[in-house]
Amino acid sequence: MKTPFLVLVAWACASCSTFRSDPPGAPEAVSLTGEPLARPVMKPEDAQRREEDLEQAKKAFDANRHDVDAVIWYGRRLAYVGRFRDAITIYTMGLAEHPDDARLFRHRGHRWITLRQFDRAIADLEIAARLVEKTPDEPEPAGTPNARGIPVDTLKHNIYYHLALAHYLRGEFEASLPVWEECARWSTSPDTLCSVTHWRYMTLRRLGRDEEAQKTLEPIRKDLDVVEYHAYHRLCLAYRGEISFDDLWDEIRKGDRDGSDFPTIGYGIANWHLYNGRPALGMGIMREVAQASLWPAFGRVAAEAEVAGAHDSD
Repeated sequence: MKTPFLVLVAWACASCSTFRSDPPGAPEAVSLTGEPLARPVMKPEDAQRREEDLEQAKKAFDANRHDVDAVIWYGRRLAYVGRFRDAITIYTMGLAEHPDDARLFRHRGHRWITLRQFDRAIADLEIAARLVEKTPDEPEPAGTPNARGIPVDTLKHNIYYHLALAHYLRGEFEASLPVWEECARWSTSPDTLCSVTHWRYMTLRRLGRDEEAQKTLEPIRKDLDVVEYHAYHRLCLAYRGEISFDDLWDEIRKGDRDGSDFPTIGYGIANWHLYNGRPALGMGIMREVAQASLWPAFGRVAAEAEVAGAHDSD
């Protein structure tokens, strides 16, 4: 079968070293509160490693642009250096030739969330969910392998996770809940158990279903063998009353505010104060988290959504 002309044009465009004509420093996205968001600044050693990884991924892509794995990894590596819109361009090109590959929809859906375009994320992730409905689950390799070199995520977990999250970020807690529950079915590692439990718990609390929320915490223990998602584990332990929220917030504020722990844990704490009847305290922390420097972090996106919603109701 011949490759359609428009697909050939798309692949030809992908050979360009620059995807966008925007001037240097142009915003990569706009926050939900209207703030232009430039590409995240990384530590020099991290930036160098990620650029080297990107160069290798581009070489593999250029060598065989019809290889869906090469497409996926090129898109992922672009995103890891903050080129989120370029990553979406690559995934879109890949989908022109591989329209039945759930992984492309899953990764593009993730990056629509990064760009705060939740409707597009939901559309992509719903397609991904349909495509994997009757297929076995599979491990999803991490962009940066953890210390043990083992993946903690799976494809189905990530599809349902991001789909539920997109609904949650739109304030659609009722719609997100059954998707979180489906995600929990595919959360087979201690890490994914902690991440989905955190969001399920918060969703149920926002819906006023406190007893059900508490039941989701039953599998969480201090001795869980968590490899990567320590922030979610600590939040779940705090929900269980085994860690002080005040101590956790003090620690996070005094630590590395440029990392992922600050927006992740900060949002969980702010939300906890909101649904426990302390709106002033919760929104104060929420506004702080909504300015976290790591703006692609889901905790920051969720904090922005809360702050923007509070502004809309003024």
